This record gives sequence, structure tokens and C-alpha cells, in this order.
Amino acid sequence: MMQVYLVGGAVRDAQLGIPHRERDWCVVGATPAELEAQGYRRVGKDFPVFLHPETGEEYALARTERKTGPGYPGFEFNCSPDVTIEEDLGRRDLTINAIARDQDGNLIDPWGGLADIENRILRHVGDAFVEDPVRILRVARFAARFADLGFTIADETLQLMRRMVDDGEVDALVPDRVWKETELALTGRNARVFFETLRSCGALRVLYPEVDALFGVPQPEQWHPEIDTGLHVMMVLDQAEALSPDLEVRFAALVHDLGKGNTPEYRLPSHHGHEKRGCKLIRTLATRLPVPNACRDLGLIVSEFHTHVHRAFELRPKSVLKVLERTDAFRRPERFEQFLCTCEADARGRKGLADRRYAQADFFRQAFAAAASIDAAAIAAGHESRKIPAAIRRARTAAISEFIAASRQ
Repeated sequence: MMQVYLVGGAVRDAQLGIPHRERDWCVVGATPAELEAQGYRRVGKDFPVFLHPETGEEYALARTERKTGPGYPGFEFNCSPDVTIEEDLGRRDLTINAIARDQDGNLIDPWGGLADIENRILRHVGDAFVEDPVRILRVARFAARFADLGFTIADETLQLMRRMVDDGEVDALVPDRVWKETELALTGRNARVFFETLRSCGALRVLYPEVDALFGVPQPEQWHPEIDTGLHVMMVLDQAEALSPDLEVRFAALVHDLGKGNTPEYRLPSHHGHEKRGCKLIRTLATRLPVPNACRDLGLIVSEFHTHVHRAFELRPKSVLKVLERTDAFRRPERFEQFLCTCEADARGRKGLADRRYAQADFFRQAFAAAASIDAAAIAAGHESRKIPAAIRRARTAAISEFIAASRQ
């Protein structure tokens, strides 16, 4: 007889008392043909997943899995009607996600998920955890998502994650899945916990070697009381999360100092030229993973020009205009605002400076407003076409000069 169970995040979040928008269902004792006869529409490619004819919610046949090859795709599935709900729950990643609720409201909890929810523990279900390297990313993301609730990773689970890294399982992860989990982490809460968890199990050096290389690299204490570059980047991520919900801003915060990871040792703790060195590393990262162009491009301009903004009050008008032009502020003012937001996150992501006022951002906003206020059409009308760009640039520089002079009175 066909039985339907609510499974996964909806059951977990109900126990935590937090809202959950999507519901997933597991069907026991049925075949694909039986579901299709009832109007369910099949959408799953690798295993039978169906959409409910009325609600559109996902219903998956109970299944077991068997490892057949390396990495994420190397699995064989058994979706026969005799697979039990307990067997289906046994293939899941964490005990807190391996709880089901039947149609009478009874909870099925064969792996101790309720106790782990009570004790705020992220614990793997069984030894089959090691067969799917995506679970390392998921554990890191759950650690970030539930950090505010006090969840920590069980020691034995962290040990398994380290073993998977040592065995090369993480090397088989497909770039699309790595970025998908990263994007979910960056747009959620406590993204730094995601990256710190990956580092604690050794996966960060495989998936994000450019970020991993920053830990242990010193910076001048005068500007960076926290000293460690990796710690600084995590603090900047915290600030970016507080300042903006934008994925682009948070990604740029993550990569803004990548160039410090390959500063020659004899130059430390100084990092002269790290801005442009970082751009090369960002391009490498964005080629290896399917990073959206908007994220990559903001990361590049932040890497190259964030120190210019920090030194705003020292810059000459021509240098201010150069930053505006190179960041494409006149055509992309919304991205320029993201750029300034990331610069502010960088300035505040330092030990003891989280609440500092970042007047440099307002300086550049006002300089941009002054430069944008000139009548470019009138200037163009009074010059030969080949002389128009230089004439507009002179007018913008003059407007910036007037703004700076007025601001110093």
C-alpha cells in the first residue's frame, strides 16, 4: 500500500521552530507507473521524482543508493516499492535531515536526529556519508546556516570529512556543484563559517586554494590589528553580510585581497602590488568555477582599486576621475555603489574597527555626483568629435576639483 511521508528540511525546521517554505515528500510502496496513473508528472532524470498534480510539490520514490564510481555522479539507485522509509532515511547526509513524518503526524527517527537537534549537533547518518563529496559542502553550509542556533559539527563527522579530502573525493566534485553550494552560502548567513569549515577539514585548499593561501600571511599591524590576512578576509565577509544582501558584494569581499597570498616572503608584511596580482587570481578562480560575470567583474575592480578609495583624501582630482572611469561609474552607477560598499566592508573588517565611519565612500559618492553633473551634451556640441572625450574629462576633473576645494573649507 502506498504511503507518503514528509521528509527533510520541513521536518527539521518544524522541530527548530523556524519557517520552511518548501516541502519534500517521500513515497513508499509505489511504482512510477502508479504515480503517473494518479496524475503525478515525472521530472527526475537520475531517479524517479514527480510533481504533485495539484500542489506542484516534489514527491520522490523511496530509494537506496550504491556507490559505483568516484565523485558526485558515481551512484546507482534502487527505487523498488519494497524500499522502506527507514532505508530511505539511511541514505541521507545528516541525522537532523533524516527524520520523516507520516500522514498521522508521527515522527520516524531511526538515526537520532531529534536528539541531535536538541543538542545542536550536525552528525552524519552512517559510513555511506563518505561516498558523496557534496556532503562536505552541505555540512559546511548547514554549519553556517545554523551557527546562530549554536550548532556544531560532531568530531567524528569532521574526521570523516578530512578522510574524504585525503582520499581525493573532493577532487572529483564538479565545478557547477561547488559554485552552487558556495552561492547558497554567500547569500545566506554566516558565510565565514562555511569557509572556515571547509578549511578545518582541508577542503578549502582543494576548492579555493587562492583563499586558503591567505591564512597565516601577515599584514602590517598598523593597518590590520588582526594581522592574519585570512582572518581579515573572514571579518570582511562578516561586514559585507551586514552591509549588503548582494551576492556580488559578498563574493568581492571574499576575493578582494587574493593577491596577498602570493606576496614574496621577503616583502612581508608589506604587500606592494597585491591589487593587480589579485586580479589575475580572480580570473583564474572564475575560469575554474562558473562564477557569474557580475561577481567576477566586481571582484576585479574591488581588487584593483580598493586601496585607492581608502586613500581618497590623498588623491588628486585626476586620480579620483581615473577611479571613476576605470570602475565604469558613469555607465554603471549601481555597480559603483556595490564597489564602495565592498570597500567599506574591507575598511571595517579589521580588529576593533567594525563600527568605524568610512568617510571615504561618501567622498567618492560626492565626487562622482560632481563629475556626473557636467553637461556632456553641451560640451560635445562645442567640440570636434575627436576632441570630445578629452573635453569631457577636463570638465569632470574641474568639477571634482571644485568639490574637493569646497569640502576642505
